[in-house]
Amino acid sequence: MIKSGFVTIIGKPNVGKSTLLNRIIGSKISIVTPKCQTTRNSIQGIYNDKESQIIFIDTPGIHKPFNELGVALDKVSYSSIRDSDISLLLVDCSKDYNEEDSFLTDKIKFDNKLIIVFNKIDLTNIELITRIKNKYKEIYPSTDMIEICAKDGFNIPDLITLIKKYLPEGPRYYDETIVTDRDLSFRIQEIIREKILLLLKEEVPHGVLVLVEEIHKEEGRPSIYAKIIVEKESHKGIILGKKGSMIKKIGTYSRQDIEKMIGQHINLELVVNVVENWRNSSRFLVKAGYKI
Repeated sequence: MIKSGFVTIIGKPNVGKSTLLNRIIGSKISIVTPKCQTTRNSIQGIYNDKESQIIFIDTPGIHKPFNELGVALDKVSYSSIRDSDISLLLVDCSKDYNEEDSFLTDKIKFDNKLIIVFNKIDLTNIELITRIKNKYKEIYPSTDMIEICAKDGFNIPDLITLIKKYLPEGPRYYDETIVTDRDLSFRIQEIIREKILLLLKEEVPHGVLVLVEEIHKEEGRPSIYAKIIVEKESHKGIILGKKGSMIKKIGTYSRQDIEKMIGQHINLELVVNVVENWRNSSRFLVKAGYKI
C-alpha cells in the first residue's frame, strides 16, 4: 500500500499556485500569467513516485467576487477544499498581510489538514517574512509552515515530504503515466487563453473566454476550431488587431505550444464572437461549464 490522496492548492490570485503545480508535476499543467484570475477551473496535476500518488488541485484565486463568474470561481475553490485530504494555503511572502489575506482567512474554514506555504521567498526579507509568519501563527497556531520558491524549485522536495507525512494510505487513483485529468480540448483552450492574457491590454483579458468547438483527427494534420468569446465589440477589434495582426499572433503562439504538447503539427482556426456581459450571465456560464 502506498500513500495517496488529494491536495488542494489555494490562495489569493497571483500567489504562484499554477507555478507550484507545474514545478511539482514537471510539466505545464496550468497556465501562468501575471494577471489575476488566470486559473478559472480546478485543474488536477498528478504526482507519482515509488511510495506515493498525490493528486494536486490548482484552484482559482479566492477574492471578493464582483460578478457571477467571480462567484463561480470562488465556489470551485471552496468545493475543492471540502473534497481534499490536505489544503496548501499558498502565501506570497514578498507582500505584507493585508485586507485580501484577511478576507481569505476569515472566509475559509479548513476541516482537512492545513499546511501554510510561504512562496516567493527569494523576493522577501527577514523582517517581512518573520512578521507574516507570526501573523499566520496567530490565526493557525498548530499548523505546519514551510518556505519555498516555486519558480526555481527551492524546498519543493521538503514540501512533498511534509505532504506525504499527512497523506493516508490508499490506492493509485490514476495510471502512473497520467499527469492531468483534463482532456485535450480543455488544455488547448487554456493555451489559447494564456496567449491572450499575455499579449493583450489589461481591460480585455478578464472578459475573454475560449471554447474549442471541434477537433478533427483525420489523415494528416489535426484541425482545431476554437471560438474566442468577448464582452464588447471594441474588445473584438483589439483581439483581431489591425488587419488581423493580433489574432494571427495569438494563433501562431498558441499553435506552437499545442504542437509541443501533442507532438505533431496542427491546423488552428480562431474566430471571435461577442456575447455581451457573459460574466454575469448564469445561463451562459453554465453552458460554458461553470457551476453556478
